[in-house]
Amino acid sequence: MKKILALLLALTMVLALAACGGGDAPQSGGNDAQTSEPSTSGGDDAAPAPSTGSSLNVGVFWYAYSDAFLSTVRTALDADLAAAGITYQDYDANNNQASQLEQVQTAITNGVNVLVVNLVTSGSADAAQQIIQAANGLPVVFFNRAPEGDGEEGTILGAYDNVCFIGTDAPEAGHLQGQMIGDFLVANYDSIDLNGDGEISYAMFMGDAANVEAIYRTQYGVEDANAVLTANGKPELSYFNPSNSDKYQLDPNGAWSSSAAFDFMSVNLAEYSEANGNMIELIIANNDDMAAGAISALQNAGYNLGDGSSTKIPVFGVDATQTAQDLIAADQMTGTVKQDAEGMATAITSVVQAIDGGSGMADAVSGVAGSADMYSVADGFTTKLFVAYAPFTA
Repeated sequence: MKKILALLLALTMVLALAACGGGDAPQSGGNDAQTSEPSTSGGDDAAPAPSTGSSLNVGVFWYAYSDAFLSTVRTALDADLAAAGITYQDYDANNNQASQLEQVQTAITNGVNVLVVNLVTSGSADAAQQIIQAANGLPVVFFNRAPEGDGEEGTILGAYDNVCFIGTDAPEAGHLQGQMIGDFLVANYDSIDLNGDGEISYAMFMGDAANVEAIYRTQYGVEDANAVLTANGKPELSYFNPSNSDKYQLDPNGAWSSSAAFDFMSVNLAEYSEANGNMIELIIANNDDMAAGAISALQNAGYNLGDGSSTKIPVFGVDATQTAQDLIAADQMTGTVKQDAEGMATAITSVVQAIDGGSGMADAVSGVAGSADMYSVADGFTTKLFVAYAPFTA
């Protein structure tokens, strides 16, 4: 009798537990899209977002979250990939090429099957090849920072069927900036020539000595401005410091940073001023961050306050970041060259979607190139896609 009662009691407990655990259990699995919040550390923290079933798992590798222009690209790309239902993960290399390679290797181990890479060492075929070798056949979409330098064309692009580059035609920004500067100076020459010596004294801030974009912007921003000036009977620009044979001041960390330009300009103004009769009368910067840093230094000295009474030194940048647009609207900056962050993000997403649909890399790139006037394929390279620049002023 005791055994029967014990069995009945055990059966009752089992039924009670089953009742407590009733209802539909939550389902797991599937391709949950992942987004990563901006971070100055690892950049691999993620939160899940809904998926529409893409088979892709994309690793997006950024040279540095701190770059203002690329922050805009990242926001747009995160939104585009999530909207397409594509699983992705952002990684911040914090301007360290070795760290980026380690992140690529770790991501592949964790199941990433497409690499979207903003290379730390721009123009380095060696760095690009290390990532391609780590990918071991997986598609690699380099963007913004070129995977090969001048004289190395074809080392990467065209040498691998599943590799492409989405970026800009490097000289174009310099040409547009130089034309813009030249036109502005011709129209406002006498008011810009503060010491009345018949020449315009300029400072140039360079972002990265190894980056082809920086090299061409530094070259053509001045050369093309000079061409406009001389065609209109004006003398060429004069670099403010005759002892600097480079004719530029370089961010020592290659970070294109506002702080570097601010520091340089603050020191410059201690010696080159209206009081000394040798004031810097024009500032050309490789990007808007450096332009903004130079403007901050000018404002500390009483210039470019946008109040209608302070002297305005013309400052030109590249990127058309929101900061630059705000400075131009406030009459504190003169002009910039728009680099289309949203257009770049759209192109990357479109190529990734084409890969997901079974297209080869060359077909994916050509499909994007044919989708809008702002895109074009580089001459001789079916896997190099350019996003057009455009001038931006008030």
